[in-house]
Amino acid sequence: MRYLIVLLIIFITTSSFAATFKGKFIQGSFIIGKTEPGTKVIVDKKKVKVTGDGFFVFGLGRDRNYDVVITLNQNGEEKKIVKKVKKREYRIQKIDGLEKNKVTPPAEFYERIKKENKLISEARNINSDLIFFKNQFMVPVANYIISGVYGSQRILNGKPKWPHYGLDFAADTGTEVMAMLSGTAILVQEDLFYTGGTLIFDHGHGISTLYMHMDKIFVKGGQKVKQGDVIGTVGATGRATGPHLDVRLNWFEERLDPATVLNIKIND
Repeated sequence: MRYLIVLLIIFITTSSFAATFKGKFIQGSFIIGKTEPGTKVIVDKKKVKVTGDGFFVFGLGRDRNYDVVITLNQNGEEKKIVKKVKKREYRIQKIDGLEKNKVTPPAEFYERIKKENKLISEARNINSDLIFFKNQFMVPVANYIISGVYGSQRILNGKPKWPHYGLDFAADTGTEVMAMLSGTAILVQEDLFYTGGTLIFDHGHGISTLYMHMDKIFVKGGQKVKQGDVIGTVGATGRATGPHLDVRLNWFEERLDPATVLNIKIND
């Protein structure tokens, strides 16, 4: 009888040592994992934080072309989970005959752009203990047309440009912008070269959201916001060709597809 009880205990311990996942293992995806509290988690070679109730989060980049290895360690026992990443096809647009300054920014702006990129990178790499990332995101504007999608890329005058890493909501200037998720404002800039009025919010564990080309901004650095709070208005600031809100989703430096956390249908 004692032998059977020992076997039962071993079975229960082993079977509970696992993880479940919310999100598809495709390029650009945001994924939440759930494991036993107290488990240490490594995604590929990066140690990630785990909440007190066992949640962790990570993301897959646009061009990820190799498997994800999630390593779980509990009381010295290790288990590896390998997930294949499905590839996506992205929209590619070729435009020729453009003026040079429409393809490459003038040299006098290089230093400014470098400094602004550093600010954005530092904000993206904040690794706080906030746990808002566990909650469902909401669409940031009430009336909109999707005018740009994640992963698309333009080839201007034969020169491939950076892929578009956001989701564009075309709306009238002055349209209210709402916080997609509760968090803390970690970057507030009214006039960046590329993105104009720009906000970045921290949601915990390396997850951040960016709001770009805003006309007005209603929050200050360090301010805490709740999901649905009005944080500013749609604009056409920076290098925008018309009024729209460009939103981004990041896991540290990995640029993820906002559509993977919003309940909207995107036709690729």
